[in-house]
Amino acid sequence: MAFPHRLDAPELPDFSLLKRLARDQLIYLLEQLPGKKDLFIEADLMSPLDRIANVSILKQHEVDKLYKVENKPALSANEQLCFLVRPRVKTMRYIANLVNADKLAGRIRKYKVILTPQKFYACEMVLEEEGVCGDVSCDEWAFSLLPLDVDLLSMELPEFFRDYFLEGDQRWINTVAQALHLLSTLYGPFPNCYGIGRCAKMSYDLWKKLEEEEDSETKGRRPEIGHIFLLDRDMDFVTALCSQVVYEGLVDDTFRIKCGSVDFGPEVTSSDKSLKVLLNAEDKVFNEIRNEHFSNVFGFLSQKARNLQAQYDRRRGMDIKQMKNFVSQELKGLKQEHRLLSLHIGACESIMKKKTKQDFQELIKTEHALLEGFSIRESTNYIEEHIDRQVSPIESLRLMCLLSITENGEPKDPSQECQIEKYAQELKNRLFAGISLLSPFDLSSSYGPEHLLTFSNLRRAGLLTEQAPGDTLTAVESKVSKLVTDKAAGKITDAFSSLAKRSNFRAISKKLNLIPRVDGEYDLKVPRDMAYVFSGAYVPLSCRIIEQVLERRSWQGLDEVVRLLNCSEFAFIDMAKEDKASSESLRLILVVFLGGCTFSEISALRFLGREKGYRFIFLTTAITNSARLMEAMSEVKA
Repeated sequence: MAFPHRLDAPELPDFSLLKRLARDQLIYLLEQLPGKKDLFIEADLMSPLDRIANVSILKQHEVDKLYKVENKPALSANEQLCFLVRPRVKTMRYIANLVNADKLAGRIRKYKVILTPQKFYACEMVLEEEGVCGDVSCDEWAFSLLPLDVDLLSMELPEFFRDYFLEGDQRWINTVAQALHLLSTLYGPFPNCYGIGRCAKMSYDLWKKLEEEEDSETKGRRPEIGHIFLLDRDMDFVTALCSQVVYEGLVDDTFRIKCGSVDFGPEVTSSDKSLKVLLNAEDKVFNEIRNEHFSNVFGFLSQKARNLQAQYDRRRGMDIKQMKNFVSQELKGLKQEHRLLSLHIGACESIMKKKTKQDFQELIKTEHALLEGFSIRESTNYIEEHIDRQVSPIESLRLMCLLSITENGEPKDPSQECQIEKYAQELKNRLFAGISLLSPFDLSSSYGPEHLLTFSNLRRAGLLTEQAPGDTLTAVESKVSKLVTDKAAGKITDAFSSLAKRSNFRAISKKLNLIPRVDGEYDLKVPRDMAYVFSGAYVPLSCRIIEQVLERRSWQGLDEVVRLLNCSEFAFIDMAKEDKASSESLRLILVVFLGGCTFSEISALRFLGREKGYRFIFLTTAITNSARLMEAMSEVKA
């Protein structure tokens, strides 16, 4: 079935209901501890909690003082303590130690622990082992879906990526299944379900089991959302490893967007204070530029400033009545727009300064060369220089991972064959001299031997991938394994020869046409396809798969792609449910990213939706980018 062409976008479901449900459940749990109480909140829950129930709401329900959970004695004098925490063993030990300290001091208090999004048996076992199980009551706050925007839901579980894709910990699978079950309960069943990856398959199976157990809840409901995709992050590491160039992605890479908000420092606000800004569709200026390539943003903001000035200038010819109407109806909105415009201009200027300092254009050029498989000599030179200058271990790791995953294709130039051993030997020497995560025997400047564990993690997670000798002339890792013979360098040989997974990026790229061939320069002002989110150099793999499956309404014709991805796949269509689905709902697609989603992918799919008459909704375990991906693998604490 072909896409409908440029139809009006269907209306989105009202996700504010999710906030109300979460708030009501939290209030109910707090009221289980009647009277005044102090609330201890884990640091990474503070921002999500503020989006659901702010301080004034908590105060209304007898929360006296708020504290951050820290590894130090509690200063609270209250007789009732409530803890709002993630289900982590170390946090439960902290609570148990606090209770035992009170016992030793002869102090009697009431303790309540609220675990979110799920209560795990291991947490209760800690309390039992520490002898405080009878003193502490434990409850579960099933808060797993936070609406960050009209089309974006986050589980705010950044640890999901490391827990599942590195450690193989499946504890969050049930949380995903419960979240999907809640969505289908509130917004009706999903007629068409697609997924790719092991985690996606397990989440789907458990979700369907929950649906069967509580069949009556969705039976007969009219679907509001026609399609659902479940995708594992390890299906497409390349997209997450690339530098972002759409505005929202660049803001995230530069300032870190946390829970839908960003802290703009004095360099942006042009004052001596920082400002926390909510970035969503309610910010009219941001909403118009969020998905734009950064090269277009300054022009848009300049035009916006001129238009705003023209609206202010209208006051000059007004009489008293007109001025009164202007002040009461328009002035407040203009001032707000002016404030937001100033902030985003300041953010653009700050990004430009930082990126110029980092020689961003050269970095992007190197990434594009790696994606396309050209200029390998120049790319390895750039990575070597990056390592030598010790710019950032995170950045060096990212570039090495991108090189590792992308370099497995046929050579574009036969002359590369005779030089590849020389390139490999040089890079091996640089690895020794500049990045000691590959060698503890470094005698010159290095990042430190503590990165050895990080390297091991990248290998296990598949971010540094296996290359079979002979598969590619530009697979540096394979050649290093052959070239190194001395005992010390054997550490590198072992590392490269035991890489966990094999990448087939070049073959997948060719099959799905991920590298567009354009005559002349790619027009970023009027993009022709989703590749604009990477300056026309690359279409995100995850987004291309969604596009292809929607066109086919199945995985038929994509068998070879699925095989190359090393992923189990499933496609599920319930025709009975589809009979009840309206044409409007069949143009709404929920995309579930398991392990994180980038703003580049969100922008690309929004573009696809505008082009094809679809509307995409995003559910992610957390927002991610290249730095977060590397930090999740790192054993070196910042």
